[in-house]
Amino acid sequence: MFEATTPHRFGATTSKDALTEVLQAGARQLLAAALEVEVTKYIDELRHVVDEHGRRLVVRNGYAVEREVHTGIGPVAVRQPRVNDRRAAESGERLRFTSNILPPYLRRTKTIDELIPWLYLKGISTGDFSEALAALVGPDAPGLSPTSIVRLKQVWEQEFKEWNQRSLG
Repeated sequence: MFEATTPHRFGATTSKDALTEVLQAGARQLLAAALEVEVTKYIDELRHVVDEHGRRLVVRNGYAVEREVHTGIGPVAVRQPRVNDRRAAESGERLRFTSNILPPYLRRTKTIDELIPWLYLKGISTGDFSEALAALVGPDAPGLSPTSIVRLKQVWEQEFKEWNQRSLG
């Protein structure tokens, strides 16, 4: 079930141990099961919605392409179930299923997003973020280039400015 890991090499940026692999596999299985339950519930709630020929308008439609979500225990691969929802809103726009567990385009969990400002506050330079995050969450920390960190810093500064000028009344 689990692949053997290679021993830690001196100088490597990360090492994988058996416990981390078990946690990641468990997280992957738990996430897959939760997504299946969410999709099944959504489809079951709309099973009565049919077209003029009696065909259901909301049906299961395979899986989306596998993607990795970076978490505090490292990357977790996930294949999200897809839903073919052929219903339309009054405006004519198609209605779509959106997972509450795994929103579209999510690549990092909130805990990773909260880690980034702490690293910055602790004095990690924007150029060193990739290396620091690779040591914490794995070698592939996507979307966390120095340019991304600078953009995030600008957002934090704006949020701080708004927070600092809020009404205390």
